[in-house]
Formats: sequence, C-alpha cells, structure tokens
Amino acid sequence: IFYEGKEVGTRRADFIIEQQLVVELKALVKLEDVHLAQAKNYTVAYNFPKGLLINFGGKSLEHKLVFNPN
Repeated sequence: IFYEGKEVGTRRADFIIEQQLVVELKALVKLEDVHLAQAKNYTVAYNFPKGLLINFGGKSLEHKLVFNPN
C-alpha cells in the first residue's frame, strides 16, 4: 500500500489460486459486511476477476463469491 509514493503498509491474501482467484479464510461466528469488503478489495488489489470468502467459524460453513468491480 502506497501513500504519496511511499510504502505505508502491505496486503496479503490467504491464498492465490492460479493467478486468477483470491481466497480469504475466516473463523468467525458471523461474517459481516467489512469481511466481504476486504475480500472484494483483494480482488481489486491483485487485479483478479473474482475472489472467494470462506468462513469456518459459524454453525455451518459459509462462503461468498465476490467479483472485481473494475
């Protein structure tokens, strides 16, 4: 992550599949909009067409397919 030409942070997705799909894993009781936004932001940051958000922390497995809005 750069601000005014200086590196101020980094991003790191949990998994990158064949340079086309970013996978973000969570272990939360419930997914919230902020987690969905994070997964979508990874698709933009890596310039991939889609991403997958998977949550193992709830009563049952939760998954969301997200798309790069660009």
